[in-house]
Amino acid sequence: MATPVFECLRANFPAATITALIRPYARGILEDAPWFDHIVDCGDKKWQGLKAIRNEFSRLQPQFGLLLTNTTHSWLTFRFAGVAKTYGYRRNLRKAFLTGGPDPVREGNKIKPLPMQEYYLELCRYLGLELPEKPKATLYISNELARKGTAQLESYGIASDDRVIGLNPGASFGSSKCWPTQNFARLAEQLQANFRCKLLLLVGPGEEAIAASIVSQSKAAIINTAADKIDLAELKPLIQRCDLLITNDTGPRHYAVAFDVPHIVLMGPTNAIYTASNLQQSTVLQRNLPCVPCHKKTCPLGHHACMREITPRMVFEAAQRSLGAAT
Repeated sequence: MATPVFECLRANFPAATITALIRPYARGILEDAPWFDHIVDCGDKKWQGLKAIRNEFSRLQPQFGLLLTNTTHSWLTFRFAGVAKTYGYRRNLRKAFLTGGPDPVREGNKIKPLPMQEYYLELCRYLGLELPEKPKATLYISNELARKGTAQLESYGIASDDRVIGLNPGASFGSSKCWPTQNFARLAEQLQANFRCKLLLLVGPGEEAIAASIVSQSKAAIINTAADKIDLAELKPLIQRCDLLITNDTGPRHYAVAFDVPHIVLMGPTNAIYTASNLQQSTVLQRNLPCVPCHKKTCPLGHHACMREITPRMVFEAAQRSLGAAT
């Protein structure tokens, strides 16, 4: 959702040296993109990591920094690393120390929810930059990564003419965003019984138990990628290959947006406004309940109705609308 900002910065400063400071786990998402001259690992939760950032920035000599995060901690990282001018949203304790930046839009005493793509681009608008005409999430795949992805798909027995449906059952945010595993198991059976398709179960590190539960409960033939420990770079060509992705409200749904892959989002405890951009290929299923959105990592009421009331039948019918008639 932040990639239109990177596009905007590169377009407005074509000769500049642009450095991305990002968490190491996310490096693979962006390292193939043309926006950055350098990517520096953000290990600022430890003293050694902070010193490493300062050493890199001392070498690169950035003239100003742009914070997309909202935390005061991120401003302190830039400050410690020697960034003289820092721009970002004027929020929290850091608002008195930033060089400049917009105030968040408010409704009464609360910050108004906005699509994050729009929220991020407002930083560029504040800086007086020319914005992309049609901003959209964008990702890139290097030739080497594409070859690796092709080999991975071939190892799963997926041919070029196969219909592939991806299932993404995890969510690093917490269990509140996760559709029940038995629902994924039943949905897999319905999809395979009605469509000539390969089912690709996409799981990240720490989600092996979720994948195992789905496979053990389902009669469908499911390709479980858990053993291959697919990282966030390797995930890109796998999602790009899907004819349809069915996913919780988590990172891979934004990959689908970037690669124009039709996708169904199982939306639970979060406010759908935050991700309400570039929805042309999206079907968002969310129950209208008094407790939604709560933005809690686990259901505070214990019933998890926001996800449990989305039935396999509802998702299958959405898949039918996306894929067309069953075969």
